[in-house]
Amino acid sequence: MPASMSRTNAGGRGLGCAAVLLAIALAASGCGTSRETTGSIGRDSGRPLETMSSLQLNEAAHSLGKAYTRDTKDSSVALRYANVLQMQGNTEQALAVMRKLVIDHPKDRTVLAAYGKALAAVGQLEPALDAIRRAQTPEYPDWKLVSAEAAILDQLGDSENARALYRKALDMKPNEPSVMSNLGMSYVLQGDLRTAETYLRDAANQPGADSRVRQNLALVVGLQGNFQEAQQIASRELSPEQAEANMAYLRKMLAQQNAWNQIKAEDKGKQTTN
Repeated sequence: MPASMSRTNAGGRGLGCAAVLLAIALAASGCGTSRETTGSIGRDSGRPLETMSSLQLNEAAHSLGKAYTRDTKDSSVALRYANVLQMQGNTEQALAVMRKLVIDHPKDRTVLAAYGKALAAVGQLEPALDAIRRAQTPEYPDWKLVSAEAAILDQLGDSENARALYRKALDMKPNEPSVMSNLGMSYVLQGDLRTAETYLRDAANQPGADSRVRQNLALVVGLQGNFQEAQQIASRELSPEQAEANMAYLRKMLAQQNAWNQIKAEDKGKQTTN
């Protein structure tokens, strides 16, 4: 394993933050290059967004935008519209949609949960945590909200409590690939790539594992320098060109990480000799 991928807090934390950003980029790329490109948005309005091509996402955003304008209080339309906007990178617009919706539906757990995720997407982590916790009901807890709360705690740097919540979610929903993937990415944040890979491989092998789980696995494999396997994993759902582009970006990121580590080592050496 290269020096830049050691488990030290300083190096690992910096690598982890970059890795999570890349994970988001990989997931978005998978949506943009989906092989499922047939059918209109009108007929596929209930279809999972992650299976849509970039063209279909654009069509969905246009169609849902018009439906949302007709009735901004329709929670099912607003939620799907905000989700499409987030997948296109329009996080501020998605948050605006959710802010309006949560005013109209202040006690709706689904709306509160989506609002929390929209806040987290723009970096408003403390308000996001509050929204997720308000959406949860202690007498009938939702494993999805438990996992969402854990993901926010991870971003706030509270990995210990985050992992406890991921494991609680897995007790509630055993072998759920999305939770296992989130738990794996928690270890990426700490630079513990081997442990992360173990969780992500298990997640990818579970029934129901989606493209995002497999792209996270490709990311972690690539971060350890195994670009050939990472590209093979990515290529199962991405075009060869997109998979290669992701690996090229990953190589560039790791080269930059090595360069920064070398500069810091040289600076430290100079301070020692002075």
